[in-house]
Amino acid sequence: MQIRDWLPLLGMPLMLLFVQLIAILLVMPMQAAGLVAFEDPESVANPLIFIGMLLAFTLVLLLLIRMGGRRFISVFIGISIFLTFIYIFSALSLLVLGATGAAAAVTFIGAGAATALLYLYPEWYVIDILGVLISAGVASIFGVSLAILPVLVLLVLLAVYDAISVYRTKHMITLAEGVLETKAPIMVVVPKRMDYSFRKDGLNISEGTERGAFVMGMGDLIMPSILVASSHVFVDAPAVLWVLSVPTLGAIAGSLAGLAILLYFVNKGNPQAGLPPLNGGAITGFLVGAALAGSFSWLPFCV
Repeated sequence: MQIRDWLPLLGMPLMLLFVQLIAILLVMPMQAAGLVAFEDPESVANPLIFIGMLLAFTLVLLLLIRMGGRRFISVFIGISIFLTFIYIFSALSLLVLGATGAAAAVTFIGAGAATALLYLYPEWYVIDILGVLISAGVASIFGVSLAILPVLVLLVLLAVYDAISVYRTKHMITLAEGVLETKAPIMVVVPKRMDYSFRKDGLNISEGTERGAFVMGMGDLIMPSILVASSHVFVDAPAVLWVLSVPTLGAIAGSLAGLAILLYFVNKGNPQAGLPPLNGGAITGFLVGAALAGSFSWLPFCV
């Protein structure tokens, strides 16, 4: 391959890195605002609840695709995105403005404007910038809501589920193609050429045609980043680079290595399950970092 063929592939690692760094920055505002998904972050039942919610969400989308309700998919996803922006902007406005009426106004105006921009002007760079913010916000919420052990259980279960849904049942491929047809902004887009426009060109998703851009679901950005955020909150280890400890740096490096492996196989042209290499890389990197730092207080028998 020529260099220009590889340059678009650099965009995805950069977005993953931005998601993880922004998620770490959002941890403190999320905690200050009390925006947590689970009351007990140590409970190993939390990953099962998470999986149940994911399966229900997937089932609803698959039923809508089968019934031809792609417009309802767009509305359903739009509402979910708006609510996610509410959480993100409420944490940021509370940090800056405090618990005031102005903070509430900024929250709703910001969430509404960001959601409207995604749907009224869905150009690839708009989708990517706001998609990184959404992914970082979700990762930070679950990062402060789940301690290390539940996160590890969650990432393993999700990797197994993703592999089964892509390689065996293949319903994740059906879901991805159905959502892509609606142009719902729940992915990030990296163009293959300078003149590419997501608004005008969309994506060629028919078999045998070349897509105008690389795409990656936000879930692939969010899931390994949850471990990064959680390690920053729940692992007792000193910072060695900026505010990052060795276990957190290990999770970041491992997820980027996993993404490199994923992109290698994606570049061969076949659909790939993203979470096995991404989650596996993040977990491996975190465990290596924890071993180097001697930080194992997150294990039940090391308390």
